[in-house]
Amino acid sequence: MYVTTAAVGMVGLAGATWPLINSLNPSADVLAVSVVEIDLSSLEVGGRATVVWRGQPIFIDRRTDAQIARSRAEDNAVFKDPELDQDRVQKAEWLIVIGICTHLGCVPLGQNYGDQRGDWGGWFCPCHGSQYDTSGRIRKGPAPKNLIVPPYVFLNETNVRIG
Repeated sequence: MYVTTAAVGMVGLAGATWPLINSLNPSADVLAVSVVEIDLSSLEVGGRATVVWRGQPIFIDRRTDAQIARSRAEDNAVFKDPELDQDRVQKAEWLIVIGICTHLGCVPLGQNYGDQRGDWGGWFCPCHGSQYDTSGRIRKGPAPKNLIVPPYVFLNETNVRIG
């Protein structure tokens, strides 16, 4: 009788706690925005695009050969947050970064044609003057870190999955 009561009690306890534990998992709408797939085929060389991932702007830059060469040539410059260009990209042509300034969380200028891009042709945060190069590395201003590279993977030559 004790064994049967204990067994039924354990089954009842497991049945009662499972909905509670399951409610702690992310909801379907949260999971839906945790991964975004982008077709890059329409972005021309030298062009930039912005997509949203997890409520954050993601800057996608299809860099020119000159931008790549300049970024790689400046790998030995003095940086606040030293990082080689080749460590920030999976394919040299594509730079993908979270478009939020690492100083106070502003969105830097530079994604649109005609925007101020700073001395290094990357991004410029007008709030306090932080400037990033075409590799997203901080070059001037109060920002302490480079623009963050999100987790991403190329699915093929023209499609990328972020998240």
